[in-house]
Amino acid sequence: MKLRSLRLENQPELMIIPMIDIIFFLLVFFMMSTLYMVEQRTIPVNLPQASSAQADAARSLAISITPEGRILVEQEEIPLELLRKRVQAELSKGGDPVFVLRSDKRAEYGKVVAVLDELKLAGVRRVAIATERKANP
Repeated sequence: MKLRSLRLENQPELMIIPMIDIIFFLLVFFMMSTLYMVEQRTIPVNLPQASSAQADAARSLAISITPEGRILVEQEEIPLELLRKRVQAELSKGGDPVFVLRSDKRAEYGKVVAVLDELKLAGVRRVAIATERKANP
């Protein structure tokens, strides 16, 4: 009889804390690895700097203005006359996207104002201007 009671007392215990640690480690590993897999598909422009720059995580559509004055909507070059139709097509897809204006600091100011005007005429309610965070001295 005594042998049976010893067997019951020495049952292995399931340690849950190390399992939680391992699951947390795997979760962090996969999160970090997916961040490096995301490919940035934007036109390289030299952004101006601002102290109040911040990131916005909502659905966004990038509109870039190159130093030469070309307008690109998500890698597709579009003349200013067709920009309003392209933006209205994006708005008709639903949701409330944020249009991120990425203009090179050497781009003509009049071109930036013209693009902003076309966005407003198309009915865009959310526009963000992309900048780089200024380094604090």
